[in-house]
Amino acid sequence: MKFLHQVEPYLSGREKTALAEYLDSGGWLTEFEKTRQFEALVAEAAGVAHAAVLTNGTVGLYLALKALGVGPGERVVVPNYTMIATVNAVVWAGAEPVLADVDPATLCLDLGTVPDVPAKAMIYVEINGRRGDMEAVSAFCRARGMALLEDSCQALGSSWNGRPLGSFGAMGVFSFTPHKIITTGQGGAVVTDDPALDREVRRLKDFCRTAPATDQHDAVGFNFKFTDLQAVVGIEQIRDLAWRIGRRREVYGWYRELLAGVPGVVFPPADLTQVTPWFVDPLLPSRELRDGLAVHLKSRGIGSRPYYPPVNAQPVYARLTPPGGLPVSEDLAVRGLWLPSSIGLPREDVERVCVEVRGFMEGRA
Repeated sequence: MKFLHQVEPYLSGREKTALAEYLDSGGWLTEFEKTRQFEALVAEAAGVAHAAVLTNGTVGLYLALKALGVGPGERVVVPNYTMIATVNAVVWAGAEPVLADVDPATLCLDLGTVPDVPAKAMIYVEINGRRGDMEAVSAFCRARGMALLEDSCQALGSSWNGRPLGSFGAMGVFSFTPHKIITTGQGGAVVTDDPALDREVRRLKDFCRTAPATDQHDAVGFNFKFTDLQAVVGIEQIRDLAWRIGRRREVYGWYRELLAGVPGVVFPPADLTQVTPWFVDPLLPSRELRDGLAVHLKSRGIGSRPYYPPVNAQPVYARLTPPGGLPVSEDLAVRGLWLPSSIGLPREDVERVCVEVRGFMEGRA
């Protein structure tokens, strides 16, 4: 069984029906009414006034930085543990990334490790739906004169004190790629309460047109638009958001229950009343045991995947390593393993995975 990549079908029967009905109606393929409807639903889920959908979350981060005025000669603080898209977006904007370490309890950026240098913005990555004290994060950025941009690409359906993640900063960014809480195949959204920032993202993603459906442009823009076909799928999925959140939390809870007491297997804290994990993500005692477990699971037909490497372990970004390194993120990244996490995973499959993990770890940790 290809557990990790045995993802639920991208299109359910209901979604296929919705697509067929839309095509039969003579609907547009490019952005139009369905896209606007999907954007309204995303904004509602994020607890903000505006949502602009576009080609993917990476592009969303880039356009959000551009809308915030980030450019050459400026710095942007990013955590050392994140998917590489976060730091790539900073470089695309022409700015210099500044790496900070992460908190071992949340795997999110540790404010106490942010270098004392001027920076235009900070990207706070809510990794796997986790977060720290968001009021403290917001206050920190205000005190430093930095714009707060939330990389919420893995955090749709997660919250802090009941408030949706993505709504605390000047802007938030979501991703709708496969395996996320909802997926449109590819896709993402930039959300904000600021109408001026929303207008700028929309302008940038559509060639910087001076008005809709014209070919006059007042700056160099991009073609990062969405499609109504994707929006039809997104609308059907986001209508089931509460069920999807509950299902992700249920699968994660099963793993925590079944792996409780297994030597060497530790789950980072996750309050499942507010955190909606994207992947099941235990930590092992060492890289050797993590890699050994992955090989063992593969031999049993069970897929797994290591955590992202720390940013400063990527050759292209090694130059960003500060004196003394970034020890927490460097350690966590080499000990973490993602286990099969599909939203459609039945309990009996989770039980089988956990039996294999327990069997491998007992006597080794």
